[in-house]
Amino acid sequence: VSDNQQSYVSCKEGALPTVPSGETPAADKPYKYKHKCFQDEVLQVTRSGVAVASVTAKGLPKNKAGRTLKGFSTKAGDLMFNKGDKGCKGASNRVGDGCPYLDYTMYKNYYGDMDYADKLVSAAINAKKTGFTTADANMDFGDANVIGKAVLRKEVIKKGTAYMNAYMYAIREFEDAIDDCKAGCANGIVDGSGQDCNSKSSAAVHAWDEGVAFYTGSLEGSNVGGNTAGVFSYRLAEKRCANFKTCGKQSDSVSGVSFVNIQLFEKLSIGQAKLLVGQCDAVRPVLRDMVALMSIPLIQGTLRYAYKIDKMAGGGKEKGEGAIFAAAIVPRVHNCNAADSAAIYTNMFLGASTSFAAVKKAFENNYACMKITCEEVGGLWNKAENKYYADAEPCKSAGGAASTGTVKIEENDSLPGWALGVIIAVCVLLALCCVGIVLVIVREKVYGKPAFTPFVAAGTVGASHENR
Repeated sequence: VSDNQQSYVSCKEGALPTVPSGETPAADKPYKYKHKCFQDEVLQVTRSGVAVASVTAKGLPKNKAGRTLKGFSTKAGDLMFNKGDKGCKGASNRVGDGCPYLDYTMYKNYYGDMDYADKLVSAAINAKKTGFTTADANMDFGDANVIGKAVLRKEVIKKGTAYMNAYMYAIREFEDAIDDCKAGCANGIVDGSGQDCNSKSSAAVHAWDEGVAFYTGSLEGSNVGGNTAGVFSYRLAEKRCANFKTCGKQSDSVSGVSFVNIQLFEKLSIGQAKLLVGQCDAVRPVLRDMVALMSIPLIQGTLRYAYKIDKMAGGGKEKGEGAIFAAAIVPRVHNCNAADSAAIYTNMFLGASTSFAAVKKAFENNYACMKITCEEVGGLWNKAENKYYADAEPCKSAGGAASTGTVKIEENDSLPGWALGVIIAVCVLLALCCVGIVLVIVREKVYGKPAFTPFVAAGTVGASHENR
């Protein structure tokens, strides 16, 4: 086991490409790496005298991978929605667990299925219809009329796995961290029950860190700004900030770390600190802000490809990317306004005739509901001409001018209530001291007696009682 993010994974299989000829396989390379992937199977050896008569496997080797990208979706129902007799059925099943989780419920309600992400990706792999319970949300990857089917399906498979399967599972781990926190000690303080509050707080932070891992992915490495080899949501935010001029702390640049990731990791630090001291409920509003930030790159992706399809004669690749980005965000819009979500889907589903203006307007109608702003989303930037593409400028903030990149930045968390109480108490004491001093000085003026008598050592010759 290693703490090095690039080398701690000893088995990488799935749909990764095989190692090219002449390349040495390694855990930190984006290729299949079959090393310690399976638990050793148990063999039964039968001997005849000293000779081995037969070797029989008592069971098939067990895959040691506890999680799969497919499983992020197929197991989601019991991990994020269904309740057992106490809490989340497929998780710890504790009293106080947050099932059904808010964000997963939005997507489950929209598609009508627990395993909506797997249904979509599997349909793209097998060139079939998604078969969602919600018929209006279906896509048919076997439709002969869908242009550029092969490249379209490829984009849906890649992006769907990252921005639907892994995306929701990252949120699930953040939710699980709050559940773990609630199973610990209130405010991190031992209550006499003998609980190990330190280990319980660490369990919550461990789940929080897992959420970061599924948002970021191991290919990003440890450097600030990550690595262009990344493929999960962190990398999407970095790509889209250059497209929408939302990089940097002010969300007004085409270079540097994305505003989304800067703000998200500040909130991750705030949430981690609160979990460590057992302030479980105080993490909930932090998570809501995080999820709002995580939605921005998905909106930007949908807008970018809507523009390419409508204004630039985009083909199969653009249609595939537009469809999957829309699929990854439209349930959140639907939770705010069903008519606007229908407008986005109607313009972005496979084979649709796309109106960028209609898609842009439908999103903008719901920014306030989704807890994001025009400035945070930005506008589609034309790098070659150093200006926004026509009709793709940032929208106007409520009651304000068009975005100029001025964004409200929350760099520090607000003071807790107890700290404000201490500050107020100290101020009151200081005020009382000042009043006391004024009263003493007034006494001196009225009675002609000094407010403070000089100190005279005991036994001093000639010292009167009044001067002592």
